[in-house]
Amino acid sequence: MPVNCLEDGKVLTAKIVGEVDHHAARGLMEELGRQIDGTLPRELRLDLSGVTFMDSSGIAVVLRSWKRMSQFGGSTTLCSVPVQSAKVLKAAGVDKLICFAD
Repeated sequence: MPVNCLEDGKVLTAKIVGEVDHHAARGLMEELGRQIDGTLPRELRLDLSGVTFMDSSGIAVVLRSWKRMSQFGGSTTLCSVPVQSAKVLKAAGVDKLICFAD
């Protein structure tokens, strides 16, 4: 599962591409954790514009990243969320915890 990360100051943008399902979730969580721990950003922007499918495993990926950022006072924003992914995340109430942006 490709995830491309770009650090700009204290903002880490992680662009996720492809399907976010149980096959990809573990690798995504590990890579995002390494990137967060390595850069210690103040804000994590998860760019989901390249996600073609998301199931409940995607919720775990997003929440684990949000939790890690929260542990040291950082924020998380979900960017360019495709319709199908937004339905999955909002059905789980993720929009109550994490800001969705265009």
